Amino acid sequence: YGFLSENAEFAKIVSEAGLKFIGPKPFAIEAMGNKTRAREIMKKAGVPIVPGTEEKIRDINEAKAVAKEIGYPILLKAAAGGGGKGMRKVFSESEFQSSFEAAQREALKAFGDDSIYIEKFIENPKHIEIQIIADEFGNYAHLGERDCSVQRRHQKVIEECPSTVLDDELRNAMGKVAIDAAKACDYVNAGTVEFLFDKNKNFYFLEMNTRLQVEHPVTEMVTGIDLAKEQIRIAAGEKLSFSQKDVVWRGSAIECRIYAEDPFGGFLPDTGLIEYYQEPSGIGIRVDGGAETGYEASPHFDPMLAKLVAYGKDRAEALARMERALKDYKIFGVATSIPFELEAIRHPKFIDGSYDTGFIENDFDFDALSSRKNELASAAAAITAFLYKEDKENHKPIKASPNLGSWKIFHRNKLRRNL
Repeated sequence: YGFLSENAEFAKIVSEAGLKFIGPKPFAIEAMGNKTRAREIMKKAGVPIVPGTEEKIRDINEAKAVAKEIGYPILLKAAAGGGGKGMRKVFSESEFQSSFEAAQREALKAFGDDSIYIEKFIENPKHIEIQIIADEFGNYAHLGERDCSVQRRHQKVIEECPSTVLDDELRNAMGKVAIDAAKACDYVNAGTVEFLFDKNKNFYFLEMNTRLQVEHPVTEMVTGIDLAKEQIRIAAGEKLSFSQKDVVWRGSAIECRIYAEDPFGGFLPDTGLIEYYQEPSGIGIRVDGGAETGYEASPHFDPMLAKLVAYGKDRAEALARMERALKDYKIFGVATSIPFELEAIRHPKFIDGSYDTGFIENDFDFDALSSRKNELASAAAAITAFLYKEDKENHKPIKASPNLGSWKIFHRNKLRRNL
């Protein structure tokens, strides 16, 4: 699930080299990767789409006219890619030009194409996506939804399956539409159809990601289906190992993306050496990690260090396990998203499932998060003072002590730096 996984030219080169690309055909990647073309295909297939343009726009005067016709607020989005790159909300004509130019610059840098398209901005919807999978024999299935509404900079932070707002009827309706979307571009292998879901339970096609999503583990935990394994089997020319009637959703799963970011500083990426790293474990806990002690969080790559997943027989159990796992996760040396996620899953709107894409901007209490940081700093100062006194009296480095519980301390200087 990196940039190459949804690069049509790369998939084509792989095939030309006599290898099998584990993913969709290049034409499907290209069709769905081009957001304006994808909207056109979806519209022809009868898939509901958000009002907006179907052609690329580079001319600012044309763009202004379209925005005025659709009506503010609107979204400017990169035509050549997604992931929040080249995206800007515009609430009035006075801020249109600066936003359009900024979106073009970011789109050009990220995708090599500065063309933009315009969508009507649906305020505070939920972001719900449907996992689909198809083989080369025309067999399609959907594996239900994931709620990915907790986002910053239009990028996901917390995801869960199933959603709190979908019943069986809605799930089946969205699943059918997602399969129709996949069939419209002769899709093969795993993919995700993303929707905006409004307060009236209307849903609109947003985009299709032609790859395995970062958040796919929550679907695997709830359905018991190994999506990566199915991808490999399909690429090897085999049929799906299950049909739609075999898909059953049991329990609940939540994923927190563990980012090397400072939630106290606007979620800006943090870099540096990870001096101590310990993942949580236990019943219902899964960690897909890419870091360890001694790993350097680099400014040249995505700041995600790991994906923490908690599964339970119901949502309450999944939440309880996630809270414990977040507390047990130890990463020293760089700031991480863990403090935010710990507070987010305790928030009333998250607990009752009524959160939406405006959760971080409109609902989350960053003052409470800062207060929590001050509490931790006070505790850390007390521990540091105690250990410094012990060290001074004993004239030797401080080592890990069972009396300190989960604190892992190797040396006084390292301890002070980490705290």
